[in-house]
Amino acid sequence: MEFEGTQGSRGTHDGRPRADQVPRPAGPPPMPTAPPSTPPTAPPTAPGGAPATPEGASPTPAGVPAGPGGPAVPVGPPTVPAGSPGASAGAPASASPSPSAGVSLGDWLRTPRPAAGPGVWRYGHVPRPDREPAETPLRSVLSGAVISFLACVLLWSLLRNGYIPYWSVLLKLFTPDDWWHPLGGGPQAGTGGVLALAVYELVLFSGVFYGLGRFGRWPYAWRRLTQERGRAAQILLAAVAGLVTVALVRGGWIPVKGVVYALLPYERGTPTAAYANQEMVETADLFVTVAAALPFVWFALRRTGGPAAAAAARMPAADPAVPDPADWPELRAAGLAEAADRLAAEGAAGRMNDVDHTRIRAAWDTARGAPDRQAAFVQDVRARGAAAFLHPSGARQLPGRAAAHDLSLRQVRLGTVADVARNPYPRRGTGLAVDPAVLGTSMLVVGPSGSGKTTRLLRPVVESLALQALAGQAAVVTVGPAGAPLGPDEAYDVVIRVGDPNSPHDLDLYGGTGDPDQAAALLADVLADDTTDPRRAATALAQLLGPFHAVHGRFPSIPELRELLDGAPAPRQALRAALERAGHPSLVRELDARERQDGTAGDPAGALADRVALLDRPAFAGFFDTTGHGQPFTMRALEHPVRVRIDLPETGHAEASRLLARLVLAQFLARAVTRTDRARFACLVLDDAAHTLTAGTLRGLQRLRSANAGVVLGLRSLDDVPEHLRTPLFGAVGCRVALAGVTTWDGKRFAETWGTEWVETRDVTSRTVLADEPLTRVMHTLRKLVTGRAVTTDAVTVREVERERWSASDLAHAVPPGHAVLSLTHVRGEHTPPLLVDLRG
Repeated sequence: MEFEGTQGSRGTHDGRPRADQVPRPAGPPPMPTAPPSTPPTAPPTAPGGAPATPEGASPTPAGVPAGPGGPAVPVGPPTVPAGSPGASAGAPASASPSPSAGVSLGDWLRTPRPAAGPGVWRYGHVPRPDREPAETPLRSVLSGAVISFLACVLLWSLLRNGYIPYWSVLLKLFTPDDWWHPLGGGPQAGTGGVLALAVYELVLFSGVFYGLGRFGRWPYAWRRLTQERGRAAQILLAAVAGLVTVALVRGGWIPVKGVVYALLPYERGTPTAAYANQEMVETADLFVTVAAALPFVWFALRRTGGPAAAAAARMPAADPAVPDPADWPELRAAGLAEAADRLAAEGAAGRMNDVDHTRIRAAWDTARGAPDRQAAFVQDVRARGAAAFLHPSGARQLPGRAAAHDLSLRQVRLGTVADVARNPYPRRGTGLAVDPAVLGTSMLVVGPSGSGKTTRLLRPVVESLALQALAGQAAVVTVGPAGAPLGPDEAYDVVIRVGDPNSPHDLDLYGGTGDPDQAAALLADVLADDTTDPRRAATALAQLLGPFHAVHGRFPSIPELRELLDGAPAPRQALRAALERAGHPSLVRELDARERQDGTAGDPAGALADRVALLDRPAFAGFFDTTGHGQPFTMRALEHPVRVRIDLPETGHAEASRLLARLVLAQFLARAVTRTDRARFACLVLDDAAHTLTAGTLRGLQRLRSANAGVVLGLRSLDDVPEHLRTPLFGAVGCRVALAGVTTWDGKRFAETWGTEWVETRDVTSRTVLADEPLTRVMHTLRKLVTGRAVTTDAVTVREVERERWSASDLAHAVPPGHAVLSLTHVRGEHTPPLLVDLRG
């Protein structure tokens, strides 16, 4: 039985997989035809993490086929790990938090995700205006507030001290005359004039204060200061303003105590009246002081939130007419209320995470249009709940999620667009994310060692694709040197350690094909160097692979292929004799043609043999088996949601590692476009793509956009790419990333690709002012003596010029550490300008 190389292992001669082998990846499990009588339980786990079928248990749940010795898929609901939406409070904290860590699955689903352009992190995104609002500088705002405050103090002082006459005439016109002393005097004691005057002063003060405060924009100055200077400035300013206000209130400058005193019930005519009145006044002073200080205590403790609060205020409120996504409204609309209730209860109880929700929703999208599949969908949900339609590995989460993911949109957040003038205003401060629609145009990442190429870019992308694979939406193959931080072994279904005798899996040298011509073309693109014609190399290989396959029913191993290319007489004679006995005259002629070309000018066989010799080393003995004793991994596994990591022996075998990386890339490009089911996104991530690109590879990259597949290429420098391929490489990929530390000659390629734009420039020309009048000349001379500079006038010229978006020098010297300049392209053709992104947050 064919398992696409995912179930066999190295050193297995009886066709049975080892106990520690990873389960066979496969497509989404078929719908069950009948529900089980009792809820299934999780089978025990064999050493190494592979689930084992318990004695007497059903070998394959939900109708998943298992090959000889194939492990059964566990169906018990494991604990939802922390750090993902829907994680329970008691879950282990080993998993790193996701963007929605600490929130329930329902809150994660209810968070708005407005439509946005490519690369925008849409989880909780608040769109920004297209243009930056023209705001007054903070210094001017504070200056206006201080000047208006001083004007308020001056005006009120003039009023209180009688320098502005007749300010109380309006009060006396509307109050009785017996409340006032004659000839414009003050209020009569024991009348309502005392209270009326105190209230009138308070109202007049409030009007002056409010009018000049509006004129000086005091609330706006407060908001700007607290937003731009943070919490420390808010607390300090509130404390200073509170102390000043309390002092002015207690001193009577702010007419609050007069109103309070006028309302006090004073005692008269008793021996203790003076003491009682004094105690009453002191109590009133205490209450007035506390009342004056309380607003400023609230101002100090109030969280304005800065830009985040302003963004939250702009976020549209939830529409009550829209159904709750956590209640599975699409199932209820289809009449499947029982399944919706079961899934909603699982989510509310914390037994469902974002991977479960995405996986079940994808299964529903597949079953939506077929009534028979809907019935099977309901049966599987009724039987397993949140564990329905499990990935063949039985995993429902990745260990140690390190990046921020939004599986509902299949996005992973890479960083934050820097708030600098180089970036377009609508994108400043927003999250930068990638998804399969962006990765489908392929991505090129260039950055020196230590710039964060692997940890801050490739690792989050691999982690996102692995999560999507658990949801049945993607297949990912990762290639990197041994020890690269691309995730633990538990995060993969297949781990191939080339050159390690303990590697549980092998790699197929011929990509699993049975066509000699196709295998020859594939190997020719891999083995041909810059001096070898790939077409002649393919012909030479086909002249040997075809006869060998016809005789042995398989392709030659590494030592056998090397002997055939070297022209050793014994293997050639044995092959010829076998062909003659089997009656293959056409293949005999192919072998004769190969012998006639041996040693001629331009014969590629010698160069091909030298390249094959890189793999014919003792460290690789037992690898690339073609005898059928094992089941090496092939790219036919891309038909399934498989997670594969290939570790290359870069230390001590650098050239062989590059050859293997080129081999994996060529096999992926050949298989990705010939898949029968392209609904699942397939991606290859090369941590180090140095010396792996050829002209044929670049042509294959351009065909991936229509095949729902993509490649992520990591390079330390463009010097690792042949000179004649650098320009076609930038044209073949749609996403380009330049990390901090790239050289100017590498930055030149990015600058040429990103092109130019029209920008507005301001040219200021200063000229000396020559005075004609004697007095003006004396004033200019005194000013020059004081300032040390001549009196000048400025002439400003505004014009539009065409400049590079990012120059080579800027990319090499103006990108801060931990940042990158990148541009993204959607498979539909939408693209973003180059953005400076902070990858550290």
